[in-house]
Amino acid sequence: MRRFVCLLLLLAICLPSALAADAKDEPTGKLPLVAKEDFEGEQSDWEYLDPKSWKVVDQDGDRVLSQHVKASSYKPPFRSPFHVAVWHAPAVGDLELTARVRSTNPDYGGRDACLIFGYQDPAHYYYAHLGKRTDQIHNQIHIVDGADRRKITKTTNKGTPWDDQWHTVRVVRDVKSGDIKVYWDDQKEPVMTAVDKTFAWGRVGVGTFDDTADWDDIELRGVAPKIPVDRVDTPSVTPRF
Repeated sequence: MRRFVCLLLLLAICLPSALAADAKDEPTGKLPLVAKEDFEGEQSDWEYLDPKSWKVVDQDGDRVLSQHVKASSYKPPFRSPFHVAVWHAPAVGDLELTARVRSTNPDYGGRDACLIFGYQDPAHYYYAHLGKRTDQIHNQIHIVDGADRRKITKTTNKGTPWDDQWHTVRVVRDVKSGDIKVYWDDQKEPVMTAVDKTFAWGRVGVGTFDDTADWDDIELRGVAPKIPVDRVDTPSVTPRF
């Protein structure tokens, strides 16, 4: 009996400490939260490369960002998306950008939406093109680096299964390794991957190449660059490794 009581006392002393240590050491798997956007308040933190293509609208009591014009008057300096909304949240290196998106374009093989990241200016950034079909330009991860967009995809899938419903898309980037991973809805494995170290940091955004889409509940997690960032819209200060 005495041994049993001693064992209970020992467990009472040691078990809480062990549980606390496990809880402390368990990784969260998430980067620090940088900014969130649900479009319910004033929209002062976005830059639209073609302002006529974008507006915040009410949909069933919810406010969303609608990229509603297919034919854009914006002429990018190089072959790249025509519809880009740049979020003026802080620039980041490592990042996790998550958003809800609904394609509003009539169905066809090139139906798409894009996640923008590493953005320096209209001639220098990355984007993940989530296209319904997969070929050399559709459903790929691209870089725009003072020239027409160039595919940097390492792996992709057979195509993004667009319909008229809301979906969750996410891009995760690790700067040190160069790893880029793109996720669709609740799938555990990335639908696209790439490895590239051209841009060390940048802003993020959303858009389409030449279609239409609605966006909501955008969240940015990330790590600020280790160098001062006064501005990221001038090619002469494009950060590189």
